[in-house]
Amino acid sequence: MSKFLIVGLGNPGTEYRHTRHNIGFDVVDAFVLKHAGGFTQGRHAEVAEIKWRGRIFICIKPATYMNLSGKAFKYWLDKEKVVLDQTLTVVDDLALPLSKLRLRTGGSHAGHNGLFDIQNILGTDKYPKLRFGIGNNFPKGMQIEYVLGKWFPEEQPIVKEKIEKCVEVIENVSVIGFERTMNHVNSMEFGK
Repeated sequence: MSKFLIVGLGNPGTEYRHTRHNIGFDVVDAFVLKHAGGFTQGRHAEVAEIKWRGRIFICIKPATYMNLSGKAFKYWLDKEKVVLDQTLTVVDDLALPLSKLRLRTGGSHAGHNGLFDIQNILGTDKYPKLRFGIGNNFPKGMQIEYVLGKWFPEEQPIVKEKIEKCVEVIENVSVIGFERTMNHVNSMEFGK
């Protein structure tokens, strides 16, 4: 069976639930829910194992806070013996508009503290990422409040649509591979 590690980035705690910065948790939750799974508390993360179409998905939500995400990523990567190119890290991205998703098999942390920590611990930026555009609709000096804030009501339908697409992306990557999935999802516009 092929095995994949799906890492949703976010912060633990109810005060961060369903914020822009925790979209990685929300996507992994949606994937696990769709496949009738459930999370248990594991080392450094909440963990769910999903079996689908002859594949195993180890899904984690790090309990280490965003800035220390690499610790959970590396632990579960090693424990489950998953190869790095069969991982997918789901993360919020300020540089992308809300209307976009971007799937890449590598790429820099681009200033994201969770990705920075993973890159630092792994010693490479060559691991797959699914970037969920959150836009930058905030006044000067309010970036932290925006990122840690809840979605605006008018954003909710697009966020829901994109979460559903992200679940499909996870499935498609395991079936048709990254290249074909990238060609499809990276050209999509949501909410248009």
